[in-house]
Amino acid sequence: MMDIDFNEYKLRCELRGHDDDVRGICVCTDEHIATSSRDRTIRVWSLDSDNKRKYSPSKILLGHTSFVGPLAWISPNEEYPEGRLVSGSMDTSVFVWNLTNGEVVQALKGHKMQVTGVTLDNEDIVSSSVDQTLKRWRNGQLVESWEAHQSPIQAVLRLPSGELVSGSSDTTLKLWKGNTSLRTFAGHADTVRGLAVMPDLGFLSASHDGSIRLWALSGEVLLEMVGHTSIVYSVDAHASGLIVSGSEDRHAKIWKDGVCVQSLEHPGCVWDAKFLENGDIVTACSDGVARVWTVRDGMIADQMEIDAFDSQLSQYKLSRKKVGGMKLDELPGIDSLTLPGTSDGQTKVVREGDNGVAYVWNMKDQRWDKIGEVVDGPEGVADRPIHDGVQYDFVFDVDIGDGEPIRKLPYNRSDNPYDAADKWLLKENLPLAYRQQIVEFILQNSGQKDFNFNPSFRDPFTGANAYVPGQSSHTAATTAKPLYKHIPKRGVLVFDVAQYDGILKKMTEFNNTLRADPVHTDKSLTEVEISRVGAMVKILKDTSHYHATSFADMDISLILKVLQAWPPAMMFPATDLVRMLVLHPHGASLLIKHVEGNNDLLLDLIKKVTEDSALPANLLTTVRVLVNLFKNPSFHYWLQRHHSQILDAFSNCYSSPNKNLQLAYSTLLLNYAVLLIEKKDQEGQAQVLSAALQIAEEDAADVDSKFRSLVAIGSLMLEGLVKKIAIDFEVESIAKSAKASKEAKIVEVGADIDLVIRQP
Repeated sequence: MMDIDFNEYKLRCELRGHDDDVRGICVCTDEHIATSSRDRTIRVWSLDSDNKRKYSPSKILLGHTSFVGPLAWISPNEEYPEGRLVSGSMDTSVFVWNLTNGEVVQALKGHKMQVTGVTLDNEDIVSSSVDQTLKRWRNGQLVESWEAHQSPIQAVLRLPSGELVSGSSDTTLKLWKGNTSLRTFAGHADTVRGLAVMPDLGFLSASHDGSIRLWALSGEVLLEMVGHTSIVYSVDAHASGLIVSGSEDRHAKIWKDGVCVQSLEHPGCVWDAKFLENGDIVTACSDGVARVWTVRDGMIADQMEIDAFDSQLSQYKLSRKKVGGMKLDELPGIDSLTLPGTSDGQTKVVREGDNGVAYVWNMKDQRWDKIGEVVDGPEGVADRPIHDGVQYDFVFDVDIGDGEPIRKLPYNRSDNPYDAADKWLLKENLPLAYRQQIVEFILQNSGQKDFNFNPSFRDPFTGANAYVPGQSSHTAATTAKPLYKHIPKRGVLVFDVAQYDGILKKMTEFNNTLRADPVHTDKSLTEVEISRVGAMVKILKDTSHYHATSFADMDISLILKVLQAWPPAMMFPATDLVRMLVLHPHGASLLIKHVEGNNDLLLDLIKKVTEDSALPANLLTTVRVLVNLFKNPSFHYWLQRHHSQILDAFSNCYSSPNKNLQLAYSTLLLNYAVLLIEKKDQEGQAQVLSAALQIAEEDAADVDSKFRSLVAIGSLMLEGLVKKIAIDFEVESIAKSAKASKEAKIVEVGADIDLVIRQP
């Protein structure tokens, strides 16, 4: 290894090609780099034969159905002359790729939730997951699995001495010999996100608490590095002793002897950072670009490339900069001051260079007088303004007139606007008569026009309530609660509209086909049985008499015969009939008898419709049956007991091009969120959360499907047990994306989730 005296790193080249965040980096050799992305692909980059400073794309690996994260390289052998690559994904799978032809040679299925880490242990692959397990794979087979933490596992690492280290959302790290825990390392104050070997000393950990720690195997903390202002996602070390870390704060920091010696600013969050053997650094950024940085003079990018990067960085910072709650790049230019104001004292904020400057209209002199530069809270902390050293969602300027100075009114969306108005009026020594006017001002300017007024008030000095005409003067003061528009979800949704005539017509048509086929004629229904199906339809149509109508046992047996004996391509009308049958009280009571024993009608149905040649019509009708089961409490135990099996079976529905199937699946997740919150089932809630996040991140997802998945996410975070897991899943970026949507209800539920994130 070459010894590196520290010199400043500079841009060497950019690896452009991904369509979304670059999430992971794997250094195969100094000549070959692999990157993973939220765009579901892995790209392999090779040193350019014509320009040794740059890398060119050599392969795109396609196969994962959700974003790809951790990567590991298996060095070449005779069978795989270019080596293999191991990848883990949000889709719960681990793939092993042949780098010679870009094909998957092993698909390792077993995790129930996102795969967060992969590491090589001699010939074995060890993977970590949000499902709290570590799994060992050998020759494509699962040979060992154990629950390593009581919270999601975010990273796993094999040490040169042979032990494994795992890092978890429970804030701890664990040292393993096989599946035996040797030691627990405590010290971080938040999720442990990244791990790396520190040659000859021990290992490094990166945490959401903003720090990096160097640990000895004895458990002693040898060094703590603090300097990032947000979550640290990754860490890596070089043989020279240098350390690099990547963070949500948009910087890759380089450390020497525990001191930050350089910060490399990026136009987005830095998900990963890795050293090449020669000392160069590769970074993965949320702008979809991987970058290589170097200290070697002959390898530094030319001035045009550096200028282009600096310009991109400047544009990014400009686009994020806010003044007075407004984006700087959306402010009018200074030429807008050529237009006269409409009233004395009118204010206007304009863009001057990289700053926002406020002007006030002087009616007497007919001119705009400059007030000064407008500033907001610091970037990187949700761009929230600061007042008296405290962050708020809003800091309003209030002009009460009468020659009085402008007053600052701080407010959070989670505040009760009446409480905020009362406290502010008392603090400013202003009459409480202004109360209603201030409340309306807050609601109008914070976008909370739909707030349900609750004018209860308790004087902070006397404890008495304010008098409101038409109400008792003894109304109790209420604790301020955040104002959510769409969460938590109460009750479940069902699909209760059916085209009965179409169902009956299709069943009759299919039955005639079977009767005419000598091979299948024994599976067809008799005329009497078809007539009985018609009688069932008549009962189901008459919803006003559900309380007084019933079915015979033979009716259920008849439907069972169709579901079990008819070919898959013909069974969907009968499945659709079952969907409506479970909404009928007596029909549901008869059906449940067929799911409680060894011969489970519903599990058999799920298995049949999700086999290799799964038909969209069968998937759609079966998912809708499951959705409707939630309406009847008698099925709740069954639904909870089999939640993992059910969600795994239909996990690919989120990316179906069939919008109706997408909607049915997202409704299933939403109903499961409601049920599992009620049952306080954390493991189940975490699996539903993971599945809902996949839909929320799916660009092509139908609006209604995305909305229901976001409501499920918000409800699970607000009333469930998985808020911390959701934050570890970067739910904040999902909320931010939702708030930027053109669909009003997506924006609203995104704001709800954002508000939950901010609650302590």
